[in-house]
Amino acid sequence: MNTAQLKQEIIEYSKKIGIDKIGFTTADPFIEMKNRLIRQQELQYQSGFEEKDIEKRVNPALLLDEPRSIIAIALAYPSKMTNRTISKKGERRGIFCRASWGIDYHHILRDRLHLLEEFIKEKVPHAKCKSMVDTGELVDRAVAERAGIGWSGKNCSIITPEFGSYVYLGEMITTIPFEPDTPMEDRCGTCNKCVDACPTGALVQGGQLDSNRCIAFLTQTKGFLPDEFREKLGNRIYGCDSCQTACPVNKGMDFHFHEEMEPDPEIVKPLLRSLLQISNREFKEKFGPLSGSWRGKKPIQRNAIIALTHFKDETAVDELIQVMNSDSRPVIRGTAAWALGKIGGEAANLALEKAQQVEKDEEVLNEIDKGLSFFCKDEVGQ
Repeated sequence: MNTAQLKQEIIEYSKKIGIDKIGFTTADPFIEMKNRLIRQQELQYQSGFEEKDIEKRVNPALLLDEPRSIIAIALAYPSKMTNRTISKKGERRGIFCRASWGIDYHHILRDRLHLLEEFIKEKVPHAKCKSMVDTGELVDRAVAERAGIGWSGKNCSIITPEFGSYVYLGEMITTIPFEPDTPMEDRCGTCNKCVDACPTGALVQGGQLDSNRCIAFLTQTKGFLPDEFREKLGNRIYGCDSCQTACPVNKGMDFHFHEEMEPDPEIVKPLLRSLLQISNREFKEKFGPLSGSWRGKKPIQRNAIIALTHFKDETAVDELIQVMNSDSRPVIRGTAAWALGKIGGEAANLALEKAQQVEKDEEVLNEIDKGLSFFCKDEVGQ
């Protein structure tokens, strides 16, 4: 088997099926990444969404028998909407991060990897392959970095010269011994703009992320959002792009290569009030195709309530009162109570006082007390 020729044929085929960048590396363990993951674990910086077994995250031999190489792929996604919607008074909107625009990228990359695997099996029937995207065991970033897709930026994303960090990553472990590509040198230099731009200080330093403080992670949690992060949320309802938009390499980067990645503005920038009492069925029909829907509607609704306080949207008060009084979920009732206090007004104050008399859940009562305390502060300030 002429692996050099096969590699070139794979590269050419990858372009035909919509893979924007491809790289090859060995199947050796990722020793440096292992040390970093151990350190992250010691510092308790993990999100909890990761594969628990660090060895599986760094050792391809635990995932496929006799692996010889890994193929890394990248697909560029849009950073701008072609048709924008405007958030205005009475019609305030939230925002999904760019990586959640269009069809769930897991499906898109799995499709490309499946086609690539079929092509390889056609050429080398006895070859074994194992593909994964994001939720797989290996650390996508480590694979992409070593395969020459891009360098690992201080924002903890792979940054490519061609597409910036607006790329989805996937990889395929194979039993074919391809010649590895050369890793790319770090080009961040002394630039620290992403670290400085992080709203919560989650980027502890260049290349080190405390996931528990990262808004992208926090928007996916299901409990009460800690107080210190609520006003940092802005109008984000899923994910965060601050460290990407601050990156100078990303300036002007906007690619519309894949139709299935194109965002529907009404979906990725939805009216916040429309989310307050959306049914499960409506949520699945409207937001189900997005990767940002994977945790269900509860985190999105909670974030939408917090986003309404960002705008001090008085037009939402009546609906927030209804949510506080009738929603079955303590997190949603409590967050609505807190929001009513932040937005303010006589109706909100009266509703909170009434709710305080009938609410039984201790956590919700705590949020009602917070809401009422904002009125006390306003009276002191007058």
